[in-house]
Amino acid sequence: MTLPHGVERRAFDGTESLATQGEPVYGESVEDGWRQWVPERSKLGAMLELGVDTGLAGGETVLYLGAASGTTVSHVADFAGPTYAVEFAARPTRDLLDVAADRHRLFPLLKDARAPETYAHVVEPVDVIVQDVATRGQADVALANHRFLQDDGRLIMAVKARSEDVTRDPDDVFADVTDQLETEYEILESRRLEPFHDDHLAVIACPR
Repeated sequence: MTLPHGVERRAFDGTESLATQGEPVYGESVEDGWRQWVPERSKLGAMLELGVDTGLAGGETVLYLGAASGTTVSHVADFAGPTYAVEFAARPTRDLLDVAADRHRLFPLLKDARAPETYAHVVEPVDVIVQDVATRGQADVALANHRFLQDDGRLIMAVKARSEDVTRDPDDVFADVTDQLETEYEILESRRLEPFHDDHLAVIACPR
């Protein structure tokens, strides 16, 4: 699998790891201007470590849903184009604003990803939607934000089984979510994210 332009494998303390160039955010190691992308802290980082074909080439316009305090979206903004970072909670958004201060392509939005009409006036059509939200109705979020995705764009989604229903078998949750997604997306690849993240499924899809 080819890594996106701007993402490389670099040595950190003798161990090879993914890395991007930018200011550190969450205490990650930095060597010669390259910051380690820790897969245990990032679902997208885990996807790349596991060889999932995300379709990312570098330079894409991105809508990131569930940006939290900026751990993963900071890496995305290091190699992507304009990156709209949607986060619902005020406290992590304050951290996200600090992350964006060093990244001119990162645009934090204190908004609810379940209500895309509240930021539709700001977000341009995007090449990629990265979704990492901890809520019920994760497929509903992806379907609601479908409107922003270019016809040849990609959805890169981390499905969190325990956020949907902590009592159900994760495989059953994943099947329900992907079935719902297929009403408007074509699933290109899906893969569990163990050993980096338990009960998570990576889904790569394109618009139908």
